[in-house]
Amino acid sequence: MTIPIEVRRARPAEFDAVAALLADTYLAEGWATGGYLPVLRDVASRAAQSLVLVALASGRVVGTVTVATGGGPYAEKAAPGEAVVRMLLTDPALRGRGVGGALMDAALEAAVADGCARMKLSTQAQMASAHRLYDRLGFVRTPDDDWSPEPGLTLLAYALDLPVWCGHCGGRAGPGGEHPACRQATTLEPPRYCARCRRRMVVQVTPSGWSARCSAHDTRTG
Repeated sequence: MTIPIEVRRARPAEFDAVAALLADTYLAEGWATGGYLPVLRDVASRAAQSLVLVALASGRVVGTVTVATGGGPYAEKAAPGEAVVRMLLTDPALRGRGVGGALMDAALEAAVADGCARMKLSTQAQMASAHRLYDRLGFVRTPDDDWSPEPGLTLLAYALDLPVWCGHCGGRAGPGGEHPACRQATTLEPPRYCARCRRRMVVQVTPSGWSARCSAHDTRTG
């Protein structure tokens, strides 16, 4: 049974609660060696270089996830244009109540909004409940990307291709932005939507052509 929760960016006043939830759970369930605990607890550094989300139930932090969409130290094994999910965690007492799914939905939304074409993550073999969530969201195993951050620990890699949007109608398009229903219109008219983030474009038409500008991404001309 799901519970009412709010998912948003973590605030500095919540960093200690996020750190405690991560470190205590990873340690209790055998997911982290002592050397990784300082990384889990350093929420302020992560928040400065990536997006740290929290799930709140009745004002209490009950889950968290970190999303890196622009490279940096938390975007391990990512190429430009790829997002990375790190440290997804739900309070053990609330697993199976929809917290992890809500956090991942928000992470995916953030990655799409930042124009990422793919989301990657790495997970430990014993994190079975997380694997079920990733499978349900459409992630696929990418064994060629499995890696070992330290001797004796192998992380399993997953990836999900993110949607590309049709520049004419804003609907989901195929690879390369191809949307057959709008093919003719896109050859005759300026794009109305950004293919990377689905934001409405600012379009200017002149006698010599047109320009379409996304507030977050590229300007196209024709």
